[in-house]
Amino acid sequence: MCNGAILPKLLAFTLPLMCSSVLQLLFNAADIIVVGNFAGDTALAAVGSNTALINLLTNFFLGLSIGANVLVARFYGAKAEEDVSDTVHTAMLLSVFSGIILTVIGCIGARQILIWMQTPEDVLPLATTYLRIYFIGMTSMMVYNFGSAILRAVGDTKRPLYYLSAAGVINIGLNLLFVIVFRMSVAGVALATVISETISASLVIRCMMKEKGSIRLTPSKLRIHPKRFAEILRIGLPASLQGVIFAISNVIIQSSVNSFGSTVVAGNSAASNIEGFVYVSMNSFYQGTISFTSQNVGAGKYERVNKILFTAQACVIVTGLVLGNLAVFFGPDLLGFYTRSAAVKAAGMNRLKIICTVYALCGIMDVMVGSLRGLGYSVMPTIVSLIGACGLRLLWIFTFFRIYEQFHTPQSLYLTYPVSWIITICAHVVCFVIVRRRISRRLKTQSMAQ
Repeated sequence: MCNGAILPKLLAFTLPLMCSSVLQLLFNAADIIVVGNFAGDTALAAVGSNTALINLLTNFFLGLSIGANVLVARFYGAKAEEDVSDTVHTAMLLSVFSGIILTVIGCIGARQILIWMQTPEDVLPLATTYLRIYFIGMTSMMVYNFGSAILRAVGDTKRPLYYLSAAGVINIGLNLLFVIVFRMSVAGVALATVISETISASLVIRCMMKEKGSIRLTPSKLRIHPKRFAEILRIGLPASLQGVIFAISNVIIQSSVNSFGSTVVAGNSAASNIEGFVYVSMNSFYQGTISFTSQNVGAGKYERVNKILFTAQACVIVTGLVLGNLAVFFGPDLLGFYTRSAAVKAAGMNRLKIICTVYALCGIMDVMVGSLRGLGYSVMPTIVSLIGACGLRLLWIFTFFRIYEQFHTPQSLYLTYPVSWIITICAHVVCFVIVRRRISRRLKTQSMAQ
């Protein structure tokens, strides 16, 4: 990551990561597709309506994995093997604690939280069942994501892809078995997800335990190293808080969508799932920007930071424009995989047309954040994102959307996304310029001192 042309290496890093993310969504989509076709639109709405809530409860701890990724990449670039090892063992133990906490919260509070989200009465029982079973597998999910973040930090995006592929095939097979054969509806797809996540986590742990380098996982060395834990929190906590606040805004948006009834909820769920494929494809360049920037900062090669940013932005713009507009063009056919209802398809297209045509804006915003976090500035992009993206969306919902009848539509909710992306991008660009000037002055001062 620290030498040679950036584009070929960035693509070699991001394409396996992109495939992993797309596969993960395909397997999640299998849940929705199977229940939508074999258990009905109510079951489809029950599974889909949980997405925003699951993201809310998991984003805090997944944000900490970004801290682990940045630290491992930086120490790896600086060839500080002992620091890499301490970070790895701290992060993996943290992933286990995170999973246990999430399981307790999810299982105990599922129904009440869904009620607060105004989940339709006909959807609530199935949604509660799905959520409780899903959260039993939280420890496995956390272990896989933290382990994958560590492997990405040293440039390995292929093995997580292989492990996810194996687990995903099992997930699809179990979906079909539990729902079609055993008639388990949403409980079946939730159980299939838990089993497949446990398999992928086991494969990642096995991989790390067989490593011979500094990222080797040794069970007897698992402990929280206070210094590394503090550094993970310093970098990861702002990302965690940003993820949580974003998820809260999405939960509020989801609760607003819920107010339009189960047909709109089902259409929104299917469209969101399709959007997810575009998002994770763009997000791979965000992950690549973090890892490449962090390693080059660790190696002291600040001159490559701007090149990394520009290269990643070019890639994410092309990816977002092509995939986003393809999703709209093939939208009716894609939605047909999720439901046979014309009304649900129409509701889904309302969302796709507004969001996916300009989804590249979201990718641009995320890559700017990735560059700033790779440079070690995690608080600044968090504050900007919270005010620029979440703040504007919530302001719209609690004012115009709820006060004026002409704005009380699903389309009005969806329009808050592109507007907030544009404003937030502008703010991030200003932050990046300020940070680069600050770093340049610091390096110049250090050079003069020597």
